[in-house]
Parts: sequence; structure tokens; C-alpha cells
Amino acid sequence: KVSESVREKAWKTYESLSAADGALACSKKKKETWGVCIFIVAIDLDEVTFTFTELLKSINLSVCTFFQFLKEVDVNMDTVSTKVDSTVSRLKKKYDVLFALYHKFERTCGLIYLEQPSSEISAELSSVLVLKNYWITFLLAKGKVLQVEDDLVISFQLLLCVLDYFIKLSPPAMLKEPYKSSVSAVTVNGSARTPRRGQNRSSRTAKQLDTDTKIIEILCKEHDCNFDEVKNVYFTSFIPFLNSAGIVASNGLPEVEIILKQYDELYLKNKDIDARLFLNHDETLQPDVIPCSQLERTPLKNNPDEEINIILPQTPVRAAMNNIQQLIMVLNSATDKPSDTLIMYFNNCTVNPKDSILKRVESFDHIFKKKFAEAVGQGWAEIGSQRYKLGVRLYYRVMESMLKSEEERLSVQNFSKLLNDNIFHTSLLACAVEVVMATYGRNASQSDSTSAETDLSFPWILNVFDLKAFDFYKVIESFIRAEPSLTREMIKHLEHCEHRIMESIAWQSGSPLFDLIKQSKEREGQTDQPEPTSTLNMPLQHNHTAADLYLSPVKSPKKKASGPPLSATSTPDAQPAAIPQTQKPQKSTSLSLFYKKVYLLAYRRLHTLFLHLLSEHPDLEPLIWTLFQHTLQNEYELMRDRHLDQIMMCSMYGICKVKNVDLRFKIIVSAYKELCNTNQETFKRVLIREEQYDSIIVFYNLVFMQKLKTNILQYASSRPPTLSPIPHIPRSPYQFSNSPRRVPAGSNVYISPLKSPYKFSDGFQSPTKMTPRSRILVSIGESFGTSEKFQKINQMLCNSECQLKRSADAGAAAPKPLKRLRFDIEGQDEADGSKHLPQESKFQQKLAEMTSTRTRMQKQKLNDGNDTSASEEK
Repeated sequence: KVSESVREKAWKTYESLSAADGALACSKKKKETWGVCIFIVAIDLDEVTFTFTELLKSINLSVCTFFQFLKEVDVNMDTVSTKVDSTVSRLKKKYDVLFALYHKFERTCGLIYLEQPSSEISAELSSVLVLKNYWITFLLAKGKVLQVEDDLVISFQLLLCVLDYFIKLSPPAMLKEPYKSSVSAVTVNGSARTPRRGQNRSSRTAKQLDTDTKIIEILCKEHDCNFDEVKNVYFTSFIPFLNSAGIVASNGLPEVEIILKQYDELYLKNKDIDARLFLNHDETLQPDVIPCSQLERTPLKNNPDEEINIILPQTPVRAAMNNIQQLIMVLNSATDKPSDTLIMYFNNCTVNPKDSILKRVESFDHIFKKKFAEAVGQGWAEIGSQRYKLGVRLYYRVMESMLKSEEERLSVQNFSKLLNDNIFHTSLLACAVEVVMATYGRNASQSDSTSAETDLSFPWILNVFDLKAFDFYKVIESFIRAEPSLTREMIKHLEHCEHRIMESIAWQSGSPLFDLIKQSKEREGQTDQPEPTSTLNMPLQHNHTAADLYLSPVKSPKKKASGPPLSATSTPDAQPAAIPQTQKPQKSTSLSLFYKKVYLLAYRRLHTLFLHLLSEHPDLEPLIWTLFQHTLQNEYELMRDRHLDQIMMCSMYGICKVKNVDLRFKIIVSAYKELCNTNQETFKRVLIREEQYDSIIVFYNLVFMQKLKTNILQYASSRPPTLSPIPHIPRSPYQFSNSPRRVPAGSNVYISPLKSPYKFSDGFQSPTKMTPRSRILVSIGESFGTSEKFQKINQMLCNSECQLKRSADAGAAAPKPLKRLRFDIEGQDEADGSKHLPQESKFQQKLAEMTSTRTRMQKQKLNDGNDTSASEEK
């Protein structure tokens, strides 16, 4: 099936791979390497004449093994183009979604259908046949209706529609309860056998509609899925699909041959994964076996005959549904309109912003609905509107919280300038909608802790709202502080968005960032800096809120000391025209804070990469950081349409070169690939000059070195440049601790924060249905036996919490530093010298020691937090 041009170029690629350094994998797997070469070249030449599954079958590799082998083959980082990377990423995301959905589908069918139905059921209606019919119909619907095939939640909602359709057509004798009685009721009413083609939904009676959706209601309840959303998918997308595919309910179950033929056409057109093979548990679609070390285990028991319980991670579908339910529960109490409190704030403004706010919200509703339908499919516009409305509720909720905080901080109630600022409102609304979109857009992969990007992932929201990334960044930190219900996962997501902005998106041409830097340089000539290096090693502490950043309260150019709290009616950022000619442009608070955060992110990235590559040369790190920081500060134009990590890698290579340390770019990018949240395009496709891109090596030689040659050579001279201070690395500004934290001791004792989400049931969090990952695991070396010991744990922890609160209220002095725990001393905890009663068991003594330590750690953390707050207030 492969064309001659593909075969010739693939052979050249194969030969170059075989001759490359470290090509051991290629020499051992010649057939697999040849298959990978054909795949790479066919995509690059746009001459793919085979499906991905056909290729896997030919070289006997699974999807996961193929992706891993492709990474190994790319030894010189120039074999696999960004075009191939993009194709592989799309295939991987599609596979992850299909894999998660198929396993959910199998388990769900086991709960719906009897394994051995009564003899009155004909062989034609065997569960195997029904399963096949179900799955292929779903695949066909997904391929025809969805443009975004990697959206796990929408795909699952569509799967529920397919389940509903087939359950209604199944004989009750095949079904388990509660589906059996529901189908019997539908059959009595006759609505299940009524053809829907040409039927007007609005003409149905309420009773018929209720009967039609009864089974969907049950399915939604069983899977914690939003009923209104699934019902919307059913009538706006699934019914039109049935009609277009020629599937009519009155004809009974669809014939397998008809849907097989249609799916085959779709599969051959897309040339990707044949998902029908999931039904046969085909080896090409099986995941890699999870290493034992990646499984969370419960503590080993003393009795070897007892079964060891392995706790598997939460399934992607269940995790996604839990996140959505948690968000919806939080927003159930919110409204689609401004609250009375917000109306009061609006009325207190010099210019009432209410009308403009409502018009803006309504205008973006139409825009978002249109853009969502363009991305997902025209039948999904209403789903987009539902998600937008959730975002609007969150927008009003966070706005109210922000204004209350500002009122407390500034003792004013007139926020006229802020509330009439279009960019502030657009950013806040976009951030609220992004939270909703990210909650629905959960990654389907269990193997990857980072959130995989989809077509609707950030920065998609910026294009929808026509918003500059630098403006969006200003609201993120205040948004997180103003909304206490945000999950740890969502806080991480918003922090990741902030990092994306700081590393590349804010540096794109057309960004207001460059104008602000230019204004900053003009304040006192070229000697001025966006952020002085003298502040680098100071803690990143600030009281700035979104109001400060959008209206940019200013520091006096002549005064170094900070003044009193600045009101929310200060001068906006980029408005030089409003400044008299005799007065110099004022310093932008938003730019200053942005640069502080960029420096912090840049050093963290550099430090991580440095530890991977140059830990034996610790003296080089301050030199590399000084060059890196100098480039960001003085040669900021090198960042235009480029990435922070590109400057970082070039700085590392340049310093190693002048210091005669052998470190090749190939080694640098190999280590860089292994870091979190990195993309191969960062080093494979770097802007050289206008619309011309090449590898990072070419960028270093033609651009970076040419611009910084004089500066780099100074590091080899007897008078090197003054070293830049190392940035102070704070704890996360978003007030959640990293997990788990090790107790200072020789033993392996860890304390982890309680994790969410819980499963929600009837509006309450249900601790009995916690996910495996959020359970507290205790291992002390002996069997627990009865439940009384767990009750003792609860009692001790409750007592320690009470003691902590009392000591905090009493303003207790800071505790002494913890000593090492020594569990091997009978009857005494060396951390506090307390004695144990002789009748206490060894188990109870150890629990008491852990509780004592935990209490002091919490006190220490609380005092640290109070000290930080006090220093910020000063």
C-alpha cells in the first residue's frame, strides 16, 4: 500500500537511524524500526495510504509500545517532525478516550444485562451480539457527530444515549433491575417502538417525554452524570444521528451489517485506530502492564493467608463525573444574575456598571455558543451554552467575593473604575468559563498526571473572548484566592495556565507586555529595569489584587519606599496618553509582579534541568542564571514569539561552551524532554527570523550567539559580569501543601493532606465512598484487627485539632524545632519526652507519638502562616 516516494525516503531514514549513535534499539528491532520509518515519512509527505491499526498489525506492536518505541528511535531529535508529533498526540488522546470508555462500557453492560437470560430469549439476542451492536453504534455516532473526538465527558454522554436507546429495544427478560421494570413501563406506553423520524419533539405530550427519558434518568443517576446535559445531547445530536444513519426504532435492534459497513467507511477515511478490536480484546489495543511500584497498596498484613488488597486508581470517567458534580453542587447556590450584594456595589459606583455587565455577559453567550459549536460540532451548541451559564454563575460569585475583600482592604465601596473596566470583566468571565471547561475537559489518560490538551484546552478561551494573555494573567491569583471551593486539581490547572502565559503566550507579537516594557525603559532612560535584580532574592510577597493589576496603582519614580494602601481608582496600565508630557510614565505594578514571577519560574526550570545535567559543576549554575536573567531583562526582544525554555537551554549551552564543559545540545534536549509539561516543539521549531523556523541549535548559532556573544565571552575573562542574585523560592502562593510531607525522622512516616473529590450523593459529601487515592493509609507494622483502633485514631486526631485551635486562640509562642522521632525507645517519645502508660500497647504508643508530632507540625505551619501574613501587612 505504500507509495514509491514514501518507500525511498523511509529507507534513507532507516539507514540514518541505523548509523546514528546509540542506535541499539534500532539494530535489535529492524522490522519495528522499518515500520516506524514508513509511518514518519508517510505523515510528513501527506501520503498515508494505510490505517494506523494496519501498521501496528504488520509490525506486531501495541499502541502504547509503538509510541514508546517512536521516542526511542528519535535519538538525534531530528527524526520525528513536529507534524508527526502532532499526529501521534492526536492518536494517543483518541486511544486514551476510547480505552477509558470501552472499559466503562463493559462494566456498565454487566450491570444492565443478565449473563444467562431465560431460554425464551433467542440466540440472536445474546449479550455478546448486543454488546457488539452497542459499541459499533456508539463508535459510528462518535465519529459522525463529534468533531472533538478526545472529549471524554461529551463522548461518555453520547455513550449513555446509545445505552438508553438499546435498553429500550431490549426484551425485559434480558435486563436486570431497575432497567427491566423501566423498559416494561416504556413498552406498555408504546413510545419505545414509535419511529422518531419526522416527529416533532414539541408536539409530544409531557407524559411521553417523561417516559422517553426515564431510562436516561436512571443511567445519569448511576453514573453521577448531569441529566439535563445528557437529555440535551440525546435530542440535539443523537436523534439526528439515528435519522441520518437510517436507524429506526420501529425496526427493532439495528442490523450489525448496516452499522458495520458505515463504521468501516469512517475508519478507512480517518486512517487511524480500528476501535472495533476492543470487542476482541485485541493485543494491539491493550495497555502496558502497570508496574507494581505504581499501584497504591494497603499495608501488608501479618497473616500471610489474608488477601493483599491492591487499590487501583480511580477510573478516568468516574473522576471526571466527580469533578463535574462537585462544581455543579458549588454553583447550585449561585445565580445567573447579579446578587443583591453585587447590585448594591453597582449602585455605589459613580457610573453604574450594571447594564454594561449584563450586555457583555449576553454578548459573550452568543459568541461562546458559536465558537463551541464550531469546535465540537453544530449539534452541540446548546451544550456549550449550558457550560457558559455555569461559568457566568461562577463569574458573579467570584466578583462578589473579590469586591468584599477589596472593601475590607481599602475601606471603600465605590469601585466605579474597576467595575467599568472592560478588560477586567472579560478576564474574570473568561477565567470562570475556563474553570468550567477544564472541569469538563479532564484527561482520559491514567498514565499521565498532567492534563492532556484538547482542542478546547487553554488558551482556546483567549481566542473566544478575544483576550490578551497578559491581561488574563492579572486575574488568576485573585480568582484563586476569592474562590475557596476550587479543588486542588483546578488550582493546579490555573497555575499551569499562568505558567503557560509567562513562558510563551504573553511574549507573542501584539501582546501589551512589550509596550509596558518599553514604557518602563523610558521612565528614567535605558538604565531602568522592569524589575530590579536587587529584589530577586527577596520573598515574593505582595498585597496586590486584581484591582491593583488592572488599574495598576503606581510607585513614585523618585521614592523607593512603598506608600499607604492604594485605592481602587488609580490610573490604568497602558495609558501614556493620559499622562502630562512633563511627567514621566508611571511604573506598572502588573509588569513588576509579572517579571518577578517570570524570574521565579525561569530559575525553577533552570535549577531542575541543571540538577539533571550539571550537578557535578555547581559553580556553573549562578553563571548560567546570570546570563539567563540578563537576557530576559535586557534582551527581552529575543523572547518575542519564542519560549522561555529556549533561552534557558541556550544560556546553559553558552556558559558550558566558554567554560570548556562538554555538554552537547543533544544531551540538553534529551534531559529537557523528561521534564514535566514540556513539548518537543520547543526545541524542534524555534523562530529564526520572520516566518522561518528551525531547530534550537540553528537558533543558538544564528540568533542567540550573535546577540549575546560579547556578554557570553565575558564569563571566560578575568572580570566576569556581576552575578545575579538567586531568586527566593517560596511555597506555592495558593496555600496548599505538597503531598505527602515526611515527618522528620529516620522511619518512613508521612503525613498527607486530605484529598478530594469525594463522591457526591444527594447533595452531601459521602466519606464512605471516598476514592482510593483519598483514603488515609496507615502502616505501623502490626495487624489492626478490630474497628476500635480506628476509632482511637479518630479520637486522637480530633483531640489534637481541638488543642491546636485552643493554642492558636491563646497566641501560643512558636514551638521548638522538632527532634528526630525514635520509635525504638520503649515508653518515651524523644520529640517531647512524654511517658506512656505501661498498659498501653505498642500500637497505641506509636499512635500517640504520631499525633504529638502532627500537632506540633500544624502549630509550626500555622505560626509560619501568621508570620508571613504579618510581614505582608507590614
